[in-house]
Amino acid sequence: MKVLIIGQGGREHALVWKAAQSNLVEEVFVAPGNDGMNEFATRVAISENDNEALVAFAKEQNIDLTIVGPEVPLLNGIVNEFEREGLKIFGPRKEAALIEGSKNFAKELMIKYKIPTAEYQTFTDVDEAKSYIEQKGAPIVIKADGLAAGKGVTVAETLDVALDSVTDMLENAKFGDASSSVVIEEFLAGEEFSLMAFVKGENVYPMVIAQDHKRAYDNDEGPNTGGMGAYSPVPQISDEVVNTAVETILKPAAKALVSEGRSFTGILYAGLILTNDGPKVIEFNARFGDPETQVVLPRLKSDLVSSLLSILNEEPVELEWSEEAVLGVVLASKGYPNDYEKGLPIGQLSEKHEKAVIFHAGTKKVEDQFVGNGGRVLVVSGYGETISDAQEQAYALVEKISAPALFYRKDIGNKAIKHGVS
Repeated sequence: MKVLIIGQGGREHALVWKAAQSNLVEEVFVAPGNDGMNEFATRVAISENDNEALVAFAKEQNIDLTIVGPEVPLLNGIVNEFEREGLKIFGPRKEAALIEGSKNFAKELMIKYKIPTAEYQTFTDVDEAKSYIEQKGAPIVIKADGLAAGKGVTVAETLDVALDSVTDMLENAKFGDASSSVVIEEFLAGEEFSLMAFVKGENVYPMVIAQDHKRAYDNDEGPNTGGMGAYSPVPQISDEVVNTAVETILKPAAKALVSEGRSFTGILYAGLILTNDGPKVIEFNARFGDPETQVVLPRLKSDLVSSLLSILNEEPVELEWSEEAVLGVVLASKGYPNDYEKGLPIGQLSEKHEKAVIFHAGTKKVEDQFVGNGGRVLVVSGYGETISDAQEQAYALVEKISAPALFYRKDIGNKAIKHGVS
């Protein structure tokens, strides 16, 4: 079989790495990929957003299965185009991917189908939004309605921060069209976790859960990012809570999309929070999480490609997961998630480590050396019997490969370890 992965980040490196392990797969292609993926895949110089060229390549190479990593191609209709040409692809059509593409659409769907989530209102007028914020008080959450690369959410602890954020989004168009409309919702307190599932119509196959670290700096300080690290399992969240989330959130969401004529095929990712009233939805995404994928896929013992084919064919699937813990640390360019410099050397990456793996997110090879080529540059995932062991393995390798141009959080996984449940 020939498999094509669409995308270029750490998540896609993990998909390439996992697909290459499949007994069914003879060759893996990645478009456009990055220089760190060359060990496992043939890179193709086609943009992840060039539907026409990707379809032409898949036909020319007789690609048997395409897996889409990022959200933008999904919302650009890559799946619709592939399916129109009779090509097998794993991902949601544009109309189903709207569950990520519009926070307002997702909220309306949840309210209509009684899926637990925070109270909210949507605004396009800045004065009305400010009036609502003043009426509700802080803490409060402001979200750009559209895609903002994981950076379109402000958790405002004070009224001033909330009012500034809404001005930035609605008046100053901080995220362009994505913030021409904002969702303002109640702040939910509790333990957050990420629950991803393979979905085909009403068939839902949950993965093991992970916990992401969104803030840029230690102790959950600094601006929101696309994610600075993750770990799996999440010992603070019981199996009972996960089962409740599957039954009250993931399955009803999949069913709701079918009912709305937007049947979902692909990865449905629920960003959840465990409140005193049970798990509630913070957000839905229509694809693999990043960096959650880099800690969840290493725990998948089943053949990824075989599982995806069975799901697409609506055949029964048994997913087998390792009991091992995996913890991933993101190394990012200094300045991320704001301005940062590209092209700076990022150290010696030929280090081999029995209990850790390096996933390349934003790297480029110049002569014999890797340089930074994005905000998030690398993810180092360590393995161990416990979160504590996995943390030790990950940071041992991080310390060997870090460079002055990079920074990373030093507390990934500490919360689980402090709970004494690692």
